[in-house]
Amino acid sequence: MTGRAVDIRAAALALFAERGYQATTMADIGAALGIRGPSLYKHVGSKQELLAEIMIATMDALLAGHRAAVSGCDDVAERLRRATEAHVRFHARHRLEAFVGTREIRSLEEPHRAGVLDRRACYEGGFREIVADGVRQGRFKVASAKLTSYAILDLGMGVPVWYREDGELTEDQLVYQYGDFALRLAGAR
Repeated sequence: MTGRAVDIRAAALALFAERGYQATTMADIGAALGIRGPSLYKHVGSKQELLAEIMIATMDALLAGHRAAVSGCDDVAERLRRATEAHVRFHARHRLEAFVGTREIRSLEEPHRAGVLDRRACYEGGFREIVADGVRQGRFKVASAKLTSYAILDLGMGVPVWYREDGELTEDQLVYQYGDFALRLAGAR
């Protein structure tokens, strides 16, 4: 991706987060960069393409972070902690991507929508698998691994709304505390 394409995507991300996808025009994105809207089409195919790139890249980063966090870890409680900490850390560091990724799924058109939904299902499945493993091992006690995985994911998704680097908690304190919350949700023993 060229430098100009990166700048365009960053401007689109900021405007989608601030105004919403539907209320943002290509002219708005161009104006944010000091160029005319039609000039954007030299670098990107459409506003929909920009949204899809943002959302796919976000999900790919979350999936990669999850895999890296749990790789080589055999203890199920530690895997859940690591996965949750990676999830929360991503949301603390990438507030705009997290916000747009949550709010704008409704604006994605096919085939992009299906691709993002497949990635989301895979991501949630990673958490569900950890919880189910913990239940099978007698380490976790939950009524539903699926519901527990959704609750854990929701922990991280709220972070972009309120967390700030200069706030009461450091990022490390935040992710550690949320790891504890996840273990409690899973009924860790």
